[in-house]
Amino acid sequence: MTDTLARLRLGIIADPQYADLDPDRERDRYFRRSLDKLGEAVQHFNAQNLDAVVVLGDLIDRGWENFPPVLDLLETLQAPRILLPGNHDFMVDPARLAQVYPRLGMPAPYHAVRMKGLRLLVTDGNEISLFAPPEGDPRRIEAEQRLAALREQGAPNANRWNAGISDRQMTWIADQLAAAEESGEDVILLGHYPIYPPSDHALWGAEALSGLIAESPSALAYLNGHQHTGNYAEKNGVHFVNFRGMVDTEHQNAFAVLSIFDDRIEIAGHGREPDRSLQLRPGKRRTGIFADNSLTAC
Repeated sequence: MTDTLARLRLGIIADPQYADLDPDRERDRYFRRSLDKLGEAVQHFNAQNLDAVVVLGDLIDRGWENFPPVLDLLETLQAPRILLPGNHDFMVDPARLAQVYPRLGMPAPYHAVRMKGLRLLVTDGNEISLFAPPEGDPRRIEAEQRLAALREQGAPNANRWNAGISDRQMTWIADQLAAAEESGEDVILLGHYPIYPPSDHALWGAEALSGLIAESPSALAYLNGHQHTGNYAEKNGVHFVNFRGMVDTEHQNAFAVLSIFDDRIEIAGHGREPDRSLQLRPGKRRTGIFADNSLTAC
């Protein structure tokens, strides 16, 4: 295969969690080492023919002062950047919570990027959470209620470091999938939290969202981080890929290049990230490359 055959090529990074902190050896996380690992990934990406580089959340582990070193490094990327936050990116002074999204260069907490005949949906899994909304915000109150209900049910993902999305965002995703189907576009969804298969790291309400995506003729894949060990499953022809955390282990890196072809998705993993070849079912194969690149915010 050659790069010219790919419809779209993306660099993928999950959970660098950089911070000027000593290692957490119990969890095998080496926060300072993430700068060198990011530098290695940037060097590799700059040698590729990429359409964009995606960071699937948790750029930092905590502390607003840790954003500049990693963002300055990402500025050296030759490809455009698509960044979205994870739960750790909100571990900052409460006065700065509302600044996280613009600090990552995001036009809106969730939005669509149209690129070469594909539609990339950047979702916001932090919307209903105990850490992203400011104190007293109705979304934080709703998060307390959702968490209590999940704990009552004995749900494995009933954890304070998980989160959920609103009905409004769910409707937006459904509308985007329908619009993509109408216009003949394929869709790749990006999020921080896994939604399939079930796990203790899953988004609150993951079943409803994964069901919606799996039912869409336009959806090809959902890509995420958060669960640092990584994971993969297929549902109704849609591929759910959980990329491994870059911050884990002292010396091994973890990042990937994802290439979308007419009949498959190829993932070239580096370090701890495995290679994958994911076949697209005939009903999800579309041909033709379009030149339009645009962005639609929520």
